[in-house]
Amino acid sequence: MLTPASILSTTALLSLTMILVLGSLLRTGMPGVREWFAANLAVVGALLLLGLRGIAPDFISIVVANTLLALAAAGYYAGCARFLGRPPHLPRLTAGVVLLILALLTWRYINDSIPMRVLATTMFSSIVCVAVAVLLLRHRPAGRRRYNYWFAAGLALVFALCQAVRGLYFILLYSPSDPLMLNSSWNMVLLIIGAVIMPTMTMAAVMMIHDAMLEVAEDATNHDHLTGALSRKHLETLAREQIVRAGKSGRSLSLLIIDLDHFKHINDTHGHAGGDTVLREFVRMTRSSLRDSDALGRMGGEEFAVLLPDTDTVGALRIAERLREQAKMQRVAGTFGECSYSISAGVATWRAGETFDHLSMRADRALYTAKSAGRNRVLPDDGVATTETMHATS
Repeated sequence: MLTPASILSTTALLSLTMILVLGSLLRTGMPGVREWFAANLAVVGALLLLGLRGIAPDFISIVVANTLLALAAAGYYAGCARFLGRPPHLPRLTAGVVLLILALLTWRYINDSIPMRVLATTMFSSIVCVAVAVLLLRHRPAGRRRYNYWFAAGLALVFALCQAVRGLYFILLYSPSDPLMLNSSWNMVLLIIGAVIMPTMTMAAVMMIHDAMLEVAEDATNHDHLTGALSRKHLETLAREQIVRAGKSGRSLSLLIIDLDHFKHINDTHGHAGGDTVLREFVRMTRSSLRDSDALGRMGGEEFAVLLPDTDTVGALRIAERLREQAKMQRVAGTFGECSYSISAGVATWRAGETFDHLSMRADRALYTAKSAGRNRVLPDDGVATTETMHATS
């Protein structure tokens, strides 16, 4: 037969398990993990004190124990807020915990009432659960899977309802403050639901952490770690997808292959720190000049590629020339001193039935021609440059 003691023991074991899981995630540095870890520690401490009811003084087994449960709920909310990059509202949480302590003291030592104490604690838990649900639904990070956040929010709302029902159930008993009322069948059911709130919500938090870690891993795979540009593999994947779309829609698609001129000289003169800074500044400058639909990737070393959807050869040449002008005017400064640089670019526009490899080969061939012709210039894949698009430094 289930008893409050057996329920508390089982919940303590579940929370201990969640502590071990969260402990293994502490080193990830993921925001919110420390707060969730501390919340489960508080739950275990609270359950141990609740289990001492009738052995330890009521101040320990009632007031302190329920205060720890309230701190655990507040800690879980704070963890969710930090995980989502939102303010944890610590003053409000602290004020709520203080009010609950006053309520516990009042309905134990001034006007002893188990129903009122249960109502106070369950209402606090219910309010925090609703706040957690609202937080998760309103501030789910863009691009993350909805399921994990909807699942956690749904659990929080279910728990909020169950806690509210438990509080109202005790108020409607119209019974004196007798500890035996805690053993009623209805209370046992509601107590079980309330007891698993923290371990269950923590499992939902672990799901969100796992989702975030996958996103970080995917981002690291899809981007160059030095410049933040797309990785070569990811750019090629996007290019093949764009080629399929262009084939279906009949719209233009162009590719720029860009090389930073005399980059070895920059490294030799300013060191690799200077060269790395030039690469990062070039990517920053290029991104600010492109549309959201365009894609910039690092192909290797000082070579980059820009994918331009819905752009014909004339438009691509115009964009490449603008980038060339901006690069020529850019001054890159750092602890290494100051340096300038220029770029050369080859432009190719996709032809029906053409693969990305062939498109890339034509743009690369145009780049080679531009470099052979003196660098600091833009050429289309046919090797012919207009007056507008062919410039060379003296």
